[in-house]
Amino acid sequence: MDNKTLEQVALSIRSLAMDGVETAKSGHPGLPMGTAELGALLYGELMSYYPKDPHWANRDRFVLSAGHGSMLLYALLHLSGFDLPLGELQRFRRVGSRTPGHPEYGHTVGVETTTGPLGQGVGNAVGFALAERMLAARFNTAEHRVVDHYTYVLASDGDIMEGVASEASSLAGHLKLGKLIVFYDHNKISIDGSTEIAFSEDVAARYRAYGWHTTAADMYDPDALRRATEEAKNASDRPSLISVSSVIGKGAPNKAGTAGVHGAPLGADERAAAKRALGLAEDQEFWVAPEAREFFNEYQSQLRQAYDGWQQTFDAWSKANPELREAWDAAHQDPGAVVERALERIKLPEFELGESAATRSVGGAVIKEIAKGLPEFVGGSADLAASNSTGFAEQGGEQSAANPAGRMIHYGIREHGMGAVTNGLALHGGLRPFAATFLIFSDYMRPSVRLAALMKLPVTYVWTHDSIFIGEDGPTHQPVEQLAALRAIPNLVVFRPGDAQETVAAWRLALLRTDGPCALVLTRQKLAVYAKHDANWRDAMASGAYVVRDSEGPAEVVLVATGSEVGLALAAAEQVDRPVRVVSMPSRELFLTLPQPQRDAIVPPEAMAVAVEAGVPQGWHEVVGADGKVFGIDRFGESGPGSEVAEHLGFTPERLAALIST
Repeated sequence: MDNKTLEQVALSIRSLAMDGVETAKSGHPGLPMGTAELGALLYGELMSYYPKDPHWANRDRFVLSAGHGSMLLYALLHLSGFDLPLGELQRFRRVGSRTPGHPEYGHTVGVETTTGPLGQGVGNAVGFALAERMLAARFNTAEHRVVDHYTYVLASDGDIMEGVASEASSLAGHLKLGKLIVFYDHNKISIDGSTEIAFSEDVAARYRAYGWHTTAADMYDPDALRRATEEAKNASDRPSLISVSSVIGKGAPNKAGTAGVHGAPLGADERAAAKRALGLAEDQEFWVAPEAREFFNEYQSQLRQAYDGWQQTFDAWSKANPELREAWDAAHQDPGAVVERALERIKLPEFELGESAATRSVGGAVIKEIAKGLPEFVGGSADLAASNSTGFAEQGGEQSAANPAGRMIHYGIREHGMGAVTNGLALHGGLRPFAATFLIFSDYMRPSVRLAALMKLPVTYVWTHDSIFIGEDGPTHQPVEQLAALRAIPNLVVFRPGDAQETVAAWRLALLRTDGPCALVLTRQKLAVYAKHDANWRDAMASGAYVVRDSEGPAEVVLVATGSEVGLALAAAEQVDRPVRVVSMPSRELFLTLPQPQRDAIVPPEAMAVAVEAGVPQGWHEVVGADGKVFGIDRFGESGPGSEVAEHLGFTPERLAALIST
């Protein structure tokens, strides 16, 4: 792309961005207007992609971490030939359009990840780059490189301020992810005004301390941008940060360089003035330069040539490496099919009645078996592999700069970053990731978990040390409100298994889910395997609940319990002289999706229903009814041995028995 054509593409981006935001009467015109040259260079020269096959495995990924500037991405996707007609840009921010306020994965073709919550895109991009390296180590040969692409990011001052970006960037530097290139749009403006009111650090120095290559360029000097990008590619032993000086809202004569152009339309007068300043007709909306149209029409053949060249390499690689090709096809098919195929050969551990084990330990045994039979299985813990029982180095190797094929990831104490990186691993394709920490620290991960649920990503979370029964660590580490908070996230399925057998079944269900994330909430303390009244309990777990113990006649009381409290409920049921049914409900969300007759068959409405869980009562009346009771904990815990803490809080079988005796 010559610089004159680049100017026309950038002018078109500014035109589309101004008009899209003005028509919607809301949005963020400043970033698209300020970074139009970089966008034009990325999609018109630097990036490898093919609009006719937007899911091409070896495409470069572009992450607009500054998702508020979505009109930049929509303009580029439209101009470069993706299936995003101009009419969709004219419907920016309208219900049902393919141009929502912030980019949404799975909603708009060419959008690699949902962004908007600042910093998350940077974390996702680290996951993309890590996935590229893992898959390259697995599939590339000395003769053929079938995995060989870059991840580009456009990050704002706000992205760089967010802690999640810092955590993920630190990890990327440690792992030396050389195919990650972040353009830092340093326009020095945030919503409240100049960034100087709250931000004065030397960002490049911070990133050099992380182990990144750093350089700088002027946004409006295309040759400088080209040189900086080439320099970044040559620094292949580390990720790169390119600080790009820009003017937010460039082209708007009165608002450029001010906070007023960040998150609001220019307004009719300023838009007219901007069009005059840019040489555009004031009465012509959504204008695109003929030179821009002509360039991208002709550029399609060049993109196709690169795409076809990779296909030829891929075909030659396939013929030379039939076993690798078979593994490639397996890794890149539907995620559900990948798991079903693997489960045919994975020997999941089995546990007998009366056997006692912590469900975290059982989960660890399952992870090791999955790792043996599912090469796509990757993940790790936030410095808690031993405590979470999630280590599988012997089966998958440890990921590092020296061992790029390693599947076990040491995230360090970076829960927030871990969540965002895990989403990137899932988004990239070819991998099935999990992430682990203590349940109490799921709070640190919540923004990433919410986005995984929104994007319907098949991510598995392992959260252990799940209640007051962890004891001596005290209330700072004893989760009481976390289960309720996680269950409030739409499309996140939470499993809290009550014994070893349920834990194995829950892992299986989590792996088979392909339309959203699952959480496995596990104990530190040992739990005994209990007898199950329902002979088909494993199948019933897919519906969220089943009968563990039934009464001889119609039940007068139904105890609905989760996790370690199933054992507590069984003990209480033995202490009362009433017909009591005990129900294990590993997943409240799945149970609540059942038709009412099926729910009533498990929790009869004529019986007194009592929910039993070592957490806040919130949400349980949806199961037990308005007249039901909740045997829970509505306060923070205490420090001491778990059994003593439970006794102190009155959370014992005896107290539960007393509650249901009358």
